Amino acid sequence: MARIELNLDLNRVEGDLEIRLTLEDGVVVEARTVGTLYRGLEQILIGRAARDALVITPRVCGICSTSHLYAAVLALEQAWGLHPPANATRVRNLCLGAESLQSDLRQSFLFFAPDFCQPGYAQQPEYARILAEFEPFQGRIYRETLAVSRRLVRIVAEFGGQWPHSSFMLPGGVTMGPDVRRLLACRAELDAARQWLEQSILGGDMEAWLGLPDAAALQGWLEQGQAADAALALLNRFARGLQLHQRGAGTGHMLSYGAGYEAEAMARGERITRMAGGFLDGDSGQVQALDQGLINEHVRHSWYLPYAGGRHPWEGETVPDYRPDSDRYSWAKAPRYGDKVVQTGPLAELLLGGDALMQSLYREEGGSAWLRQLARLRRVAHGLQQARAMLDEMALHLGEAHFEAPPKAPAASDPDGDGYGLVMAARGALGHWVKLRDGVIEKYQIVTPTAWNASPRDSQGQPGHWEQSLVGLQLGDAEDTTEIGHIIRSHDPCLVCTVHMMASDKRLRFSPF
Repeated sequence: MARIELNLDLNRVEGDLEIRLTLEDGVVVEARTVGTLYRGLEQILIGRAARDALVITPRVCGICSTSHLYAAVLALEQAWGLHPPANATRVRNLCLGAESLQSDLRQSFLFFAPDFCQPGYAQQPEYARILAEFEPFQGRIYRETLAVSRRLVRIVAEFGGQWPHSSFMLPGGVTMGPDVRRLLACRAELDAARQWLEQSILGGDMEAWLGLPDAAALQGWLEQGQAADAALALLNRFARGLQLHQRGAGTGHMLSYGAGYEAEAMARGERITRMAGGFLDGDSGQVQALDQGLINEHVRHSWYLPYAGGRHPWEGETVPDYRPDSDRYSWAKAPRYGDKVVQTGPLAELLLGGDALMQSLYREEGGSAWLRQLARLRRVAHGLQQARAMLDEMALHLGEAHFEAPPKAPAASDPDGDGYGLVMAARGALGHWVKLRDGVIEKYQIVTPTAWNASPRDSQGQPGHWEQSLVGLQLGDAEDTTEIGHIIRSHDPCLVCTVHMMASDKRLRFSPF
């Protein structure tokens, strides 16, 4: 029996990520995801004024900085008992939606699709067309995606003054409310993005695409008229030709915090999401209401000072304890929902949110790298629809309040309190937990989407979701790790600037900008 050990380095994955694989006769029998970079952002916040979190946490990640800002401000508002005006929530939802749209488009057409341009796929049907559309810097869709995604983040700049690293959300609201000029400018960007999506990606009307009820209807869409020649149908044919609809399922447990908050409910102090969230138990198939109290983090196989079992983020500790010669192997913690290993992202979001097409495909085929990617493209249409809804709501409420000042404004008099903020970022479930004591931050914990997906083993020895998704994968050539890249990239592991993978002496590099 031939046994091979492989180390693959994936950089810029909310830090750096290495994947260690053990192969027996070409089959992955063990996988370990290794977070190789320690940043210490949670420690940086300890002892600082509460509002410093609104400036520091967006720097956790540039491409999803609005997500971190939103989670941070929700945590502070809960700690202080503040309820933002409805227009503030509409602005927040719009800006988070715009950021997620640009991220989903860039991930799909700048990071995922270019892997299909590998020379090893030259004999695949439609390879020439794949190159024409997705080749880095040359492909038509690749270049158009750069332009469209760049325009979408102007929406964040309209209200936040800049993107990334905006700090326009404050406890009690936002710094700038809607007016006619801003609404018209944002509408123009959304209309342009929708037109491009319909013409180049879907090959048909976006509302009709969102109305597809099941797998049979999708197949009919992809085989008819302009849609058959559009980018979505091309990607679907190519991905299925590579059997990506049968690869990389991972855990069947799904987690979503729910997408977008209901503006009027938030003003009343009720956290109700526009798209439902929750936990899908992959064993029973039952959907359970979300209970953030079940979230806990393990460090048994992480380079942190050990503690027993898992701890809720309010009780969590992040004390570095680097022991490279032990059986611990990652700077990432291992988040769990109860005792369950979960996956999060657009597939979980749409399954729990009630998208009929995704539910139909999941029932028929199960989870996979391609279904995960298709869900991301599906979410683009949902995102455009919801962003337009926010503009329409704001147009009906022009002139209404967008900020309600806290009763005690000076930082020195900020009250003590505990709070958490949960949002669905582009990559999945993002949570911030804060404890405030004596006017400063006593504890701050962040659980990111990639932490859920790329976690190491926990105290019970359960592998993380990525680790599970790679076990059983048959590699025809141990030196060709492209298929592993497809599976990992389908999660959008926070690839911002340059992504490279290294196997043996072979290095593959994609630079989107």
